[in-house]
Amino acid sequence: MGKGFQPQDRFAGGAQYIGGRLRHGTSGCHQDVVDPATGSTVLRYELAGTDDVDAAVAAAREAFPGWSGLTPAERSEALHRFAAVLAERAEDLAYAESLQCGKPVKLSAGFDVPGTVDNASFFAGAARHLEGKAAAEYSGDHTSCVRREALGVIGSIAPWNYPLQMAAWKILPAVAAGNTIVLKPAEITPLTSLMFAQAATEAGIPDGVINIVSGAGRDAGEHLVSHPDVVMTSFTGSTAVGKRVAALATATVKRLHLELGGKAPFLVFDDADLDAAVNGAVAGALINTGQDCTAATRAYVQRPLYDAFVRGVAALMETVRLGDPFEPSTDLGPLISRQQRDRVAGFVDRARAYATVVTGGEAPGGELAAGAYYLPTLITGAAQDSEVVTSEIFGPVLVVLPFDTDDEGIRLANDTPYGLAASAWSTGLYRANRATRELRAGCVWINDHIPIISEMPHGGYRASGFGKDMSSYSFEEYTQVKHVMYDNTAVARKDWHRTVFGDR
Repeated sequence: MGKGFQPQDRFAGGAQYIGGRLRHGTSGCHQDVVDPATGSTVLRYELAGTDDVDAAVAAAREAFPGWSGLTPAERSEALHRFAAVLAERAEDLAYAESLQCGKPVKLSAGFDVPGTVDNASFFAGAARHLEGKAAAEYSGDHTSCVRREALGVIGSIAPWNYPLQMAAWKILPAVAAGNTIVLKPAEITPLTSLMFAQAATEAGIPDGVINIVSGAGRDAGEHLVSHPDVVMTSFTGSTAVGKRVAALATATVKRLHLELGGKAPFLVFDDADLDAAVNGAVAGALINTGQDCTAATRAYVQRPLYDAFVRGVAALMETVRLGDPFEPSTDLGPLISRQQRDRVAGFVDRARAYATVVTGGEAPGGELAAGAYYLPTLITGAAQDSEVVTSEIFGPVLVVLPFDTDDEGIRLANDTPYGLAASAWSTGLYRANRATRELRAGCVWINDHIPIISEMPHGGYRASGFGKDMSSYSFEEYTQVKHVMYDNTAVARKDWHRTVFGDR
């Protein structure tokens, strides 16, 4: 599977993609892309500097008139070709994603890459359905209609946990709507974003429509967000960094789309299917080694099921297989880095003072010691206001707390500044419907946790940000609504002119 892919050869021309070709960065600083499973360096490249960002924005600005001037059908055709090229490159994309992130290849090949291809196919179709209000004579004397128009150059910043999918989520709706874009991936995981842009060029999307600058956030990222020729910023990452991005974007009156942190509740009522809830909790907590803003992190279980749920989750977690990401049998790969592993371990170690670590809670030894691995971890006995309940750990850690009444369960689930995702587990129709109404999150699953689809929007409430990725709703982020009004009377002096000319 993709093992002929060699990053040093593939990106010998540099890790910046500007105007349809690879370029070396000009910052004078270098970055290592490290395989988290082994700690070995797979690519060393020169980071983008401000000059590279300027060049990328200039290329996007130059490409904008031609790309936005195409008909929706022409952009759609180009995106359909793009989806086909991505599908042809599936093995290399999956291999590169697992290599730079450490995620099991069965996740990258079975979820990340197919999801990205599907996104491309969806937006290829959606490009032909930019909807506006129907033309009508709302004033009586005029015909009004609404146009949706492209904004211009978009400057987006993507995170390291899903580099390929986040590149797709940022780029596809923007270009489908007629915009051009400069994307800054996380500097530790640029490989698949670069491959994504190369595939676009191979599919015939014009040079400059999609540009990648691989640079540090403090330099390339802040310069991109602040750039006067960038009209909109889309950012996915932590809430803390999102606040900084918002401040920079506001200073230049940019449109802003933020998908930030999460602390998703997993609410289990006492009439839930226990086996389904246990399986759902382990899968929902451990996907991508827990490095997912929508991962199940706080399980609230109604008292009659609590003990059995804890036993079931602990037993199932202990069967999860850690190992080489490229082995088909591996369930859980390493965290993105040893630094992130140590951060997760810090949360768990501090929790021992006030809670119980039921299983996990340590890094494995032996053959896995060289990587950034951490065992699936279950914690009980923590207070609602404790660190492991309130803070985003971003690792394979699930905290379980009991509740008594339905009112209490929903209150505890909503007791967070975040609001990206939540799930409720019940076989009762009215209970489930109540949960969908009252849980304060941008996505609420019933009797499942994690699935996403291209046709439906993804985005949060409150400290989890605002705006939507995926779906036709994303066009609201990447288009400008314009009202056009036509006079139908052919009369030189209109009735309303009397407010200026009086009775003359």
